[in-house]
Amino acid sequence: MTGLLEAYFPILVFLGIALVIALAMSGASLIIARQKPYPEKLSAYECGFEAFDDARRRFDVRFYLVAILFIIFDLEVAFLFPWAAVLGDIGMFGFLSMMGFLGVLTVGFIYEWNKGALEWE
Repeated sequence: MTGLLEAYFPILVFLGIALVIALAMSGASLIIARQKPYPEKLSAYECGFEAFDDARRRFDVRFYLVAILFIIFDLEVAFLFPWAAVLGDIGMFGFLSMMGFLGVLTVGFIYEWNKGALEWE
């Protein structure tokens, strides 16, 4: 049991150092930075409409479309990291499987581009 705890001790040290650095940076930001945000900075900018307005008013779906497309491509790219870590072990089948996956991703990206889903105006 002691050997197991000793094996995880560097992780505990790393987490402790990360916590100290995060708290120091947050504290320095509160102490040093100017804490007077202007109204434009406090306005809603991610969803395209005021957050505390009438819930029945019309809104532009382009914000949600861009967010969904980002999530889709972000999750697909996240599959590349574990694949790259074990590429030497999985051989040619794993390589060809990922090339097929990336081919489907590329076809989807080209389709979205042609449909104008990435155009803002």
